[in-house]
Amino acid sequence: MCHPRAHATSIATVSLSGTLPEKLEAAAAAGFDGVEIFAKDLQDFSGTAADIRRYAAGLHLDILMYQPFRDFEAMPADQFAANMARAAQAFDAMEALGTDLLLVCSNVQDAASDDPERAAADLWHLADAAAQRGLRIGYEALAWGRHVRHWRQAWDIVQRANHPALGLILDSFHTLALAASQGEPVAEALRGIDTIPADRLFFVQLADAPRMALDVLSWSRHHRNFPGQGELDVANFARAVRRTGYLGPLSLEIFNDVFRVTPPLPVARDGLRSLQWIKQQWVDKRASTDQATATSALRS
Repeated sequence: MCHPRAHATSIATVSLSGTLPEKLEAAAAAGFDGVEIFAKDLQDFSGTAADIRRYAAGLHLDILMYQPFRDFEAMPADQFAANMARAAQAFDAMEALGTDLLLVCSNVQDAASDDPERAAADLWHLADAAAQRGLRIGYEALAWGRHVRHWRQAWDIVQRANHPALGLILDSFHTLALAASQGEPVAEALRGIDTIPADRLFFVQLADAPRMALDVLSWSRHHRNFPGQGELDVANFARAVRRTGYLGPLSLEIFNDVFRVTPPLPVARDGLRSLQWIKQQWVDKRASTDQATATSALRS
């Protein structure tokens, strides 16, 4: 399994167009340290997960996470065994890819229970099965989750589960878009992030977006863009993460219809510039959120 450098730069393969090898080539050529492998990209690839591991290694890319694993926690008891079987298949893919982290996003199914203790118990069992194989589970709140939508709810469940192989994943889009859709001030949405112990924060994903009068699912799936190129306060989100002492990867997860039909290399290069801009915001104590200036800098 890889051991990335502090604040390694990463991009999810779903962010780029092309075949999986073409996506990896673009990420490497742009200068990223690693990638998240999106499950559908791997399913659409004609070779094996082990082939992708070798290909990424040849490009000097770390495979930092495999994602997503959906609709697991708090389902009816008669579905638990089938869900654990699905998890075992995901663990097999992770081992072949050479990554130790699986993203589990909060359940969107109507059948899911709203009991956080049930969710925590299921995730404990999932994390324990992962730990037996040297793997870890990261739990993320989807902005359109059935019951778990806010990062604080996900963090509460992670703490209830209390398993060392289970941690939190934070995503700037889910945090900030949910706040915008509910009229919640950004400061309130971010309140408390800096109290999360760094060793319980397993991964951080970054995305921006223009303000749009859409449901959060449609907004997310079609209109994300790179940090500094939209109207969400990604810079202050990143500052809150930095105050935790987090040293893990900073990864771009962008669902964008234009990016899907644009050659992958220029998109990857633009993405890396956005991460460099984010790192500049970390050390800029003025906390400027001038999006027009940021966008001009990124596109120059």
